[in-house]
Amino acid sequence: MPDWRPTAKPESLRLRADVLARIRQFFAERNVLEVETPLLAPATVTDQHIDSIPADVEIKGSPQTFYLQTSPEYAMKRLLAAGSGACYQICKSFRQSDAGARHNPEFTMLEWYRPDFSLEELMDEVEQLLREFLPQATVPRLTYRELFQRHLGIDPHQTELETLRRLTHENLPVDPTKLDATDCLQLLLGQTIEPQLPKYCFIHDYPAAQAALARIEPDPEGEPVARRFELFGHGMELANGYDEETSAAKLRDRFERDRQKRAHLGRPVPEIDEKLLEALEHGLPPCTGVAFGIDRLLMALSAAESIAEVLTFPIDRI
Repeated sequence: MPDWRPTAKPESLRLRADVLARIRQFFAERNVLEVETPLLAPATVTDQHIDSIPADVEIKGSPQTFYLQTSPEYAMKRLLAAGSGACYQICKSFRQSDAGARHNPEFTMLEWYRPDFSLEELMDEVEQLLREFLPQATVPRLTYRELFQRHLGIDPHQTELETLRRLTHENLPVDPTKLDATDCLQLLLGQTIEPQLPKYCFIHDYPAAQAALARIEPDPEGEPVARRFELFGHGMELANGYDEETSAAKLRDRFERDRQKRAHLGRPVPEIDEKLLEALEHGLPPCTGVAFGIDRLLMALSAAESIAEVLTFPIDRI
């Protein structure tokens, strides 16, 4: 017999309701506008590490392929370009991935954007939100470079590929011969460094190759770095923030390179979101933005070992 029961206990349901209410109060006190954007769209992200879930949609008798959105980022940036001002959204997001202890193809995202905030000011606000639920939490800020220097003795921005492959082979049971520098760094961070992180911390100033939609600027040592951060808690990524790149030309170039990489790997190659680029051409204000995983926050708050403990019906129970 199929199991119809939810995997989350009543106390988890109440915790989720309380967290969502307090998040809305947090932003209401700061005069940040709550918005809602579509979960279905005809374009999606080109990031080679993220796969979208397609959906067949019939429009005026013509079948079209839409995608369940991996985050509300593109639509919210169109709102910002149209003059919305500071805004946030709590919504479902979707990614084509295996279900596991920390992953479900459908998950809840909190995303917000702050025009004229620096990346440091946004980290301040993320920390303030975290303290709404964990008043005693300490959240040190560590650069990507200092973590790799401390734990692996290398500068991740300058180490040659062969050295990275050797370190990957020494530390992990993988064949690194076909891995690029980003692959090696992500594996080393995720498998070797993350287990040694403080209970909560920010990592910022990532390698330029990992910029995604963040601006690239020289760090204090003159090295071009991606102006982005990630918040880690209980050994898992909770939030991912950017000092947003506002140049349509630069993002088009990144999207095209993503598409070339996906084609080389034999992966689906989505079209570029031209409406997003048109919005940037119109004028995206200087801003920072962050995506915060609500389900993982609930896991941290409740000491859950599996994401299923904080979801009503994970993918294998629907």
